[in-house]
Amino acid sequence: MSISLLEPAPAAVRPAAPAPAPADAAPPAHVALALQAALLSCHRLDDAVRACVRELATQGRFTRVSLALADGLVLRLAAISDGSRADDPGEAQARLLAALGETFDQGAAIVWPESDDTAGRPRMGRAPAQVPRITLALHALAADGGSAAGVPLVAGGQTLGALCVERAGATPIDAAALQHLEHLACLVAPVLALMQANERPWPRRAADALQGWWAAGGQPKNQFARRAAVAGAAFVMVLFLLPAGLPVGGRARLEGAVQRVLAAPADGYVQQVHARPGDIVRAGQPLIELADQDLQLERQRWQSQLAQHLDAYAAAQARADRSLLVEHQSKADEAQAQLALVDEQLARSRLVAPFDAVVVQGDLSQQLGAPVKQGAELMTLAPADQFRVMVEVDERDIALVRAGQTGTVALTSLPWDTLPLRVTRITPAATAVDGRNVFEVEGALLARAPGLRPGLQGNAQIGVGRAPTLWRWTRRLVDAVRITAWEWFG
Repeated sequence: MSISLLEPAPAAVRPAAPAPAPADAAPPAHVALALQAALLSCHRLDDAVRACVRELATQGRFTRVSLALADGLVLRLAAISDGSRADDPGEAQARLLAALGETFDQGAAIVWPESDDTAGRPRMGRAPAQVPRITLALHALAADGGSAAGVPLVAGGQTLGALCVERAGATPIDAAALQHLEHLACLVAPVLALMQANERPWPRRAADALQGWWAAGGQPKNQFARRAAVAGAAFVMVLFLLPAGLPVGGRARLEGAVQRVLAAPADGYVQQVHARPGDIVRAGQPLIELADQDLQLERQRWQSQLAQHLDAYAAAQARADRSLLVEHQSKADEAQAQLALVDEQLARSRLVAPFDAVVVQGDLSQQLGAPVKQGAELMTLAPADQFRVMVEVDERDIALVRAGQTGTVALTSLPWDTLPLRVTRITPAATAVDGRNVFEVEGALLARAPGLRPGLQGNAQIGVGRAPTLWRWTRRLVDAVRITAWEWFG
């Protein structure tokens, strides 16, 4: 960076001989110790720079001491010993910053007015023809016969700022004082650099660490790590930018497309069981037989009554007794109806398969002789070749699911094969499963595989769109952070 004034520099008037240092100036060693003590007693960088300029002005008998620190390519005035505000956008602060900028740009100590023992000091990066313009800012500070000097603050091979001192009166800053000031700057700069590094914000620390690691990667022994880091960064960028399918889903179970429940037709007892869950049955095959002894006795009773009424009807007909004829005719009809009802109950006591199916529920093989109530569910059947898939979708993902979307299901019993499915219906109510709310999504299988049976379980995934892969991995975490932030801050 280069900060200079564009007005022509006035002619420099050098004193005939260097004047001695002030008689009350502190010894160099005492100044160094006092300056270090003032710096180390502070915990913050702003307090440290203010203590530094105050202590240096007191111990070195300077009229004013100012210090500037670099923030990247910008030089910022940090502290002034006379108590002036460093952030005041006035002309005095601008003049100080220009003088500090001259020292910072050159990376070497400069002084005005120059004496015989300071005239030959090198100025880095500057041609001899530029010397009058370089010291113009210092000359402006050293008005009214005073003197000024600037010293860069260098730590670890990097210039982190500059220090400027001013002294009023006829006693100039000679070579010995300038050399002592440079030594003090060498002691101050590492402490300020350490405090400045400790107070960096975390993004700046991360950037500096990455920059240092990248610079170290240029060495031959670190080439592999550097290339691996570049490849990893490229891979992450691909994950960020490359869209892929976004699946949602969860646990799934296979059910029959329709289910038929066989219920007890009347109160009775289990007499015989011909099928158990998992068995494949054919239409008309007997499944359960209920005890029918009571029904058989009831049938015999109504048969006997029917015979009696028919005989009485025939006798009344022979005698031409019309009243008895009508009476026994009605009683015979009643007995006939009751007999038909008993026959129907006897037929229902023998439960048969209504169609080709597989037994899903109802193992009564260990309950022979157990009483059953009328209407009790005895066995559940489902078609052996028609299935539906019920998928448990988490409530956080149900908004993405639509009817008509496609997906796949992998059953635990058939892990080597995935079956395609299409969403046909979304249950509008949620149920609690294992401490979380899920919605049941019904899907139809688009393909068949041998060995499918109702009751099989597995996992299903439904394609709901496309999104970057990294978003697929982190969306749950992002959603959780959003919910937490809303709960805390509204």
